[in-house]
Amino acid sequence: MKKRIKLLILMSLLACCGKAQEHHSYRFTLEDCLRFAFANSYDRQSLGLTGESLEATYEQSKQQRLPNLSASFGENFNNNENGWGVSGNVGVGSSVTIYQGGNISNTIDQNRLNVERNEVRLEQYDNQLTTQILQSFLTILGNQEMLKYQLEVLNTSREQLKQGRVKHKVGTILESDLLLLEAQYYSDSNNVVDTRIKIENNLLDLKVKLSMEPTDDLEIVSPDTDNLDDLRASLPTEDEAVIIAMEYLPDLRLGDYDIRLAAKSVDLARGNYFPSISANANVGMGVLSFDSDGNNSWYGKPSESVGVSMSIPIYSRGATKANVKKSQIALQQAQLDYEQTQLSVRQTVVQAYRDVIAAYNAYKVSQVRENAYGKSYDAYNIQYQYGSITTVELLQQQDNYLNALNVFIQNKYSLVMKRKILDIYMGKKITL
Repeated sequence: MKKRIKLLILMSLLACCGKAQEHHSYRFTLEDCLRFAFANSYDRQSLGLTGESLEATYEQSKQQRLPNLSASFGENFNNNENGWGVSGNVGVGSSVTIYQGGNISNTIDQNRLNVERNEVRLEQYDNQLTTQILQSFLTILGNQEMLKYQLEVLNTSREQLKQGRVKHKVGTILESDLLLLEAQYYSDSNNVVDTRIKIENNLLDLKVKLSMEPTDDLEIVSPDTDNLDDLRASLPTEDEAVIIAMEYLPDLRLGDYDIRLAAKSVDLARGNYFPSISANANVGMGVLSFDSDGNNSWYGKPSESVGVSMSIPIYSRGATKANVKKSQIALQQAQLDYEQTQLSVRQTVVQAYRDVIAAYNAYKVSQVRENAYGKSYDAYNIQYQYGSITTVELLQQQDNYLNALNVFIQNKYSLVMKRKILDIYMGKKITL
């Protein structure tokens, strides 16, 4: 029996370990990454829950116009000259606010604005998340492209080292040249290892932004980025970009909601200057009563009452006046913030537009430079095989090529990043 129990425990532990090690594999385009992030982001889900809470508050505030209804029941034990007795009563009451300085309507409007504002806040968060994922995605693409070229260079270095050893044996190159070739080969090998580590770290960073388990396998699908001239050709004018962004960006719409909410706070504060009028109605009656002598009876006829009450504020020690003043100041601050946001948005969009132009020009220059150094490096390789140039000259040309290639890849994905950021500002769907 003990052996059987031990076996069951062992099987349970193995099952738990297997479950803990379970992971998934994904192969994602940028669009897949965005869909996964929007569905799994904890911050986004939190904003959704906040929206549900605000919606519940809004729905409840709309019912403040309706009368309430409550029932009461009481039972008393008492001792008098006739001994112990029990008596009780029941009642039903209702009240409704008729007028409260417009506070009910203003509260409903305020709660509705809060619901709508949270929806815009969700749009703003989506833009921020899209930008972060786009940056991580493009960083991975850049490093993967760099790795591809580094592997080609590593293969070339390996062949050069093999040829160098043969040449050194027959005495056509010096030992110092062979040592240079060995050093270059190991340097190229190290570059490959470093880039692979960078890619793994980039993938881990992307998983974090996707709210994905770090142990899951993630492979990204590389889009076609050979020709980026369309990114420049499809660019609107600077003025058009600013106009589109000003109409779309959630930042400005959030500022508009802040102004409207501040205005409602002013109305609510002023509402305390006005009287509050309410109506009420009640119905009650006594219930069965009995005493220790065994006497019992129903007593009391139903009592009914209907009334209207008014509460008139006369003096609140300056509290209402101070609250109105502070709410007016908050409204002025919201208006100033909105004007500042407008200016910041215009500046940001103009700068983003000009960054695209500058990035495109840098991309084209580095493209020409990379192409020229690549052809030159190929020519130097051929010359080196025939012994026309020294090892130092070959390796110098290889360094020039790798530097030009690195600049080209950086400029290439910088252009894509800056162009897509401008698209985010203009409310366009982000695709690669």
